[in-house]
Amino acid sequence: MRTIAAVTVARSDYGIYLPILRRIQTDPDLRLYLLVSGMHLSPEFGLTVKTIEADGFEIGERVQMLLAADTPEAIAKSLGLAVIGFAQAYARRRPDILLVLGDRFDMYAAALAALPFTIPVAHIHGGELTEGAIDDALRHSLTKVSHLHFTATEEYARRVRQLGEEPWRITVSGAPALDELHTMRLLTRAELAKRHNVDLAAAPLLVTWHPTTLEYEQVQWQTRELLAALAEAALPVLFTLPNADTNGRLIIRLIEEYVLTHGSAQKVDNLGTQAYWSVMAVAAAMVGNSSSGLIEAPSFKLPVVNVGTRQKGRLRAANVIDVGYERTAIAEGIRRATTSDFRAGLHGLVNPYGDGAAAERIVARLKSVETGDRLIRKTFCDAGVAS
Repeated sequence: MRTIAAVTVARSDYGIYLPILRRIQTDPDLRLYLLVSGMHLSPEFGLTVKTIEADGFEIGERVQMLLAADTPEAIAKSLGLAVIGFAQAYARRRPDILLVLGDRFDMYAAALAALPFTIPVAHIHGGELTEGAIDDALRHSLTKVSHLHFTATEEYARRVRQLGEEPWRITVSGAPALDELHTMRLLTRAELAKRHNVDLAAAPLLVTWHPTTLEYEQVQWQTRELLAALAEAALPVLFTLPNADTNGRLIIRLIEEYVLTHGSAQKVDNLGTQAYWSVMAVAAAMVGNSSSGLIEAPSFKLPVVNVGTRQKGRLRAANVIDVGYERTAIAEGIRRATTSDFRAGLHGLVNPYGDGAAAERIVARLKSVETGDRLIRKTFCDAGVAS
């Protein structure tokens, strides 16, 4: 049996992985080896490793690496600890293929540690751009460390080829998060209220706001502008909490202060995939800078106010309204997004991130690819040269 080691470091990547993990788990020719790290193992971020276990997955390794701080120094130290932890894990058990996703620093550490072990790395969601975050550099670095590439669109595949990757290594799979949308039962408002103690009688603004890590010194001002715009909108708000990135804890503190002083505002530490999508289905609009506003929200025909530069460069559908950081621009974006005309204009919107069959394509490739010298020994493919 071929062992596929999948690395998950946060609730965000885990929700995307789910259809892939289930296919690997039930395939008689594959063995799933789950490496859990990052925010999953932190009580501060909800100890979401329990969700993974509740879903029926066995944890192969728990790699502790996240420091209880989010300064640039702490993030860099956490990155170093993660490389050490994953190296120790590979020394104990070497998988046939390592599967990584996205662009987080802790995910990058897992791929980097695999390099001296000559473990083939398969990367999902390469070729994308998020010019406001350090994730952009990490994602392109992951492309160069990886041996197989699963991109969400042909445009992103072209960019991976532009980075010198041989075309045979690249599969346009679509975004795996969309697979679950075809099969997952969404929760009712009553179920959401009971499970997460939230009041959704009136459609809320779903706010998912992360640090823009290339602008971490401006996080406080940016967040205060966002909160001022939300107050001006005078609509119910449901906050989800940010990732463990530079100054993420500052955002959490400001959100908690806002919720205490605004009766129509609520926060949930961790909704999980099912509840998050269920809120998307009933929300008036989404506000913030999360990739979910660009990748998953089009499938719900959900208007999105995308704030700032964090997602700059990423493909977007007509549901996305891009605005700057100033409160007046954000407030105007919210006003436009919540009009009946804008929502009506999204009728028939097609999600540009795929058809919901990504997991099938990814697992088929993981099964069929030869894992010998040709896969490991990479050749840089110059522009205009086919390979």
